[in-house]
Amino acid sequence: MAVYTKVNLVEAQNFINKNYELEDILSITEISEGVENTNYILETRNNKYILTLYEDRVSVSDLPFFIDLMVYLDNRNIVCPKPISMKSGKYIKVLNDRHAAIFSFLSGKSTQKITNKNCFLVGQTLANLHEQTSEIKITRHNQLSQKHLPKLFDSIKNESFKIRKSLKSEIKDELNYLNTNWPTGLPSGIIHGDLFPDNIFFNGDEVSGVIDFYFACNDLYVFDIGISINAWCFEQDNSFNITKAKYLLRGYNSIKELTSQEIASLPIMCRGSALRFLLTRLIDWNKSDDNALVIPKDPIEYYAKLKFHQTVMSAKDYGVYD
Repeated sequence: MAVYTKVNLVEAQNFINKNYELEDILSITEISEGVENTNYILETRNNKYILTLYEDRVSVSDLPFFIDLMVYLDNRNIVCPKPISMKSGKYIKVLNDRHAAIFSFLSGKSTQKITNKNCFLVGQTLANLHEQTSEIKITRHNQLSQKHLPKLFDSIKNESFKIRKSLKSEIKDELNYLNTNWPTGLPSGIIHGDLFPDNIFFNGDEVSGVIDFYFACNDLYVFDIGISINAWCFEQDNSFNITKAKYLLRGYNSIKELTSQEIASLPIMCRGSALRFLLTRLIDWNKSDDNALVIPKDPIEYYAKLKFHQTVMSAKDYGVYD
């Protein structure tokens, strides 16, 4: 989440009163976390809501998929932001030149210190998401899949590569490796695509909700696991924590058992997902908006994770068989 498009209290009140059957909006508060869209907390006498304004990176044509997915998940008791329908029955309306929507507010907060229990619950949450959406009819192509990484690479400004000597050539080598070795025929379906610690809320030791489905799409389930291992199983010094990975994978397996082929593919999935975030962070590194309340994330974090995965010999190095 982030703030790029400004909305004041009067604008929010007029937008809500005209289009929704909600209580009067008493306050509006910016949410500065994240990098994709503009988000505000709207507060009434009895409830809180999230106002999301979709910025340029989110395609308007994808919005029905995201809305339909969250409605589907809410109907299956996966706690996520529930889209609030307007008086017209629709969900999307333009506000301050941006397509906008209102969502329910989730209780809880993201964890500041990742524990083994957190990782187990993340694995369970991811597996439950994969299971619950296995029969969903909507689809969305993954524009950040392995085969799209070369296009991302080509879009990066040369100055971004200067943060590390030989970075550009190292990425070229990794792209070639992934292209040659990427597996096919693995189980696939809807993935979250961005299950980072700031996108899952906890109340105590229990998951209270999952947010930010704007990278959700169709891809390999195990690619989603690779994304989560990279997001949850490294320490602040970028050292890998095999115990956290073991708990995440155990949590996943307790809901949806990984196939032997998926297990064998874990190293390359972790490499591919690490490169995906390295590339998108490099893209953002030199094009931040000075007026936005958001700080670009360090690409070198994902370079370090990629270098670790390049040393992995088998899935055993992720604690799979322990």
